Amino acid sequence: MKVKVQKIDGKAVSGAGGEIDLNDAVFGVEPRADILHRVVTWQLEKRRGTARPTRERADVNRTGKKFGRQKGSGGARHGDRGAPIFIGGGKAHGARKRDFEPSLNKKIRTLGLKMALSSKAKDGLVVVDSLDLKDAKTKALKGHFDKAGWSGKVLFIDGDAVNEGFKNASSNLPGINVMPAMGANVYDILKHDTLVLTKDAVEKLEARFNG
Repeated sequence: MKVKVQKIDGKAVSGAGGEIDLNDAVFGVEPRADILHRVVTWQLEKRRGTARPTRERADVNRTGKKFGRQKGSGGARHGDRGAPIFIGGGKAHGARKRDFEPSLNKKIRTLGLKMALSSKAKDGLVVVDSLDLKDAKTKALKGHFDKAGWSGKVLFIDGDAVNEGFKNASSNLPGINVMPAMGANVYDILKHDTLVLTKDAVEKLEARFNG
């Protein structure tokens, strides 16, 4: 699959570097909604923290000895100090500990990422030569985006590390997110309207799957 390479301002790159050949095994896979749903669900579950438990009656270290007489005190009859009605007692029907650590086969996760990239390759994928900026200012970068016609949520993926100037300039622009190729994931790719890959990112992603 051949895709035209453009600059950050939307202008086409001239010469031999004006086109890039995307690997069909990575960017030409037919997306399946069930696979993408499984991977996204797995990702969101992994983000959840452990639900903290409360101490119930059996978890409280208090004496079980009857502390007063059954009758004659003028008060209610009580036994175990660990009962929920006492300060320091165990909670009745308290929250239980829950760990959210779902497992998903690595092949499914890999296939899901390929399908996410392929879905953007059909509609919403842009390849740029690099994220280098002559003027690393937010206003100047916003002007480049307007010229390129990028609006809504845009995800930029660079090579081993994100260009520092571009990262700083885009940090105040709403809907713009950047990450290195190693951080590419199904959820972030699908929730953005446009996916912008640098040539280095394409190389790293294809090498990641070939490896």
